[in-house]
Amino acid sequence: MRINKLTLVVIALFSITSAIAQKKYQIHTVAFYNFENLFDTINGPNNDEEWIPKGTQNWTGKKYKKKLDNLSKVLSEIGTGDKQTNSPTLIGGCEIENRAVLEDLVKQPRLINKGYGIIHFDSPDKRGIDVALLYQKKHFVPTSYVNIPLMIYRSQEGKSDKKDKEEVTDDVTATASSDDRVYTRDQLLVTGFLDGEEINIIVNHWPSRSGGEKKSSPFREAAGALNRKIMDSLFKINPNAKIITMGDLNDGSYNKSVKVEIGAKRKKEEVQPGGIFNPFEQMAKDGQGTLAYRDAWDIFDQIMVSEPLIRDDFSSFRYWKAGIFNKAYLIQTTGQYKGYPLRNSLSEPGFSDHFPVYIYLLKEVK
Repeated sequence: MRINKLTLVVIALFSITSAIAQKKYQIHTVAFYNFENLFDTINGPNNDEEWIPKGTQNWTGKKYKKKLDNLSKVLSEIGTGDKQTNSPTLIGGCEIENRAVLEDLVKQPRLINKGYGIIHFDSPDKRGIDVALLYQKKHFVPTSYVNIPLMIYRSQEGKSDKKDKEEVTDDVTATASSDDRVYTRDQLLVTGFLDGEEINIIVNHWPSRSGGEKKSSPFREAAGALNRKIMDSLFKINPNAKIITMGDLNDGSYNKSVKVEIGAKRKKEEVQPGGIFNPFEQMAKDGQGTLAYRDAWDIFDQIMVSEPLIRDDFSSFRYWKAGIFNKAYLIQTTGQYKGYPLRNSLSEPGFSDHFPVYIYLLKEVK
């Protein structure tokens, strides 16, 4: 029987499609979530007076337990779906009072069987809130971790161009011994092996917009510069370093702290070796958001990846896609803030005033 060329082409295409469909992949979810005031009820040495039973938030043991239950529900579901049944392997978090609240969180019924480990340092933040990393111990083995302080000073306020930065550097040198420093969150750097592959994670919670976006912008620009310095040090050790930097940046993907200081790109094809890809920039352009203010949405919660994670082949772990976890139960349904993230109130613990974000890492299994 003679087979014409068209039939051969159809057979070839079918074979290729079948082969692709039969490929198997290992997948991990990496998430970030602002826990919004995850405080216990104990009056500790930090500035937590409002988060105790007699404080202004009337923060009781019952409310604390409900808050933990709410957060555990979210963390157990981020990124799950048809192709992913496991909760996130790596979870960056912020607005955390201490290690004890994280220990309570990972022991919640929805999370206890996931076997999460905790990496946390107390930071000098004036509110006593920190960043941390949760990791599934069966998949990720940390080899080193360090908290890197962000040294910013009041003399930097409102000074954001190069000339002013040079002047600020001189001012800081002259007044370093004074109480000019603005105490904020450290940047947490964790290096470890994700199912045998080395991954570097930076967890961030950059300075707030207190005092106004323009006035406080130099603080976040300094945070972006520190983030870039950390990444450059990793690239110097290994030009093919796989780096994930994530956090609540209190800036959008379009702000100078991200676009200039980090140099993040919106399009993969624009990313050069040593560069950084930000998938959340396109989402912001499309009108998506992780938080709302005066009915305007923005994406302050971002996860960015280094160039080796966006290469074409999936012979090792690569970035696949990103998302914002904004299920209906996380959304306020009534009142002035209808449609906003369902946050804490004086009467009832909510979830957070931010939606969590996540990315998938994918690797072909031979």
